[in-house]
Amino acid sequence: MPVLFMVWVRGMSELRKITVQVPERDLEMAQELTGRGVSETVRLALQRLAQVQAQHQARRLRGSFEFTIDLDELREDRKW
Repeated sequence: MPVLFMVWVRGMSELRKITVQVPERDLEMAQELTGRGVSETVRLALQRLAQVQAQHQARRLRGSFEFTIDLDELREDRKW
């Protein structure tokens, strides 16, 4: 049976209170993985989803840029 709970989700500078229903087993497994409470587990999941989406978008751009920086020049720049 799904678990009903409320979570505060942080945006750029504000929190939004939401109510979600999730399968109890999924929530328990996620909390075991994070070692955190319900709200923090949901926040981490939302952040991870955003990260995965950004990675997919970056992969779509792969090969579409031509870099003109010399690798040796980059290595020299890191030495200071």
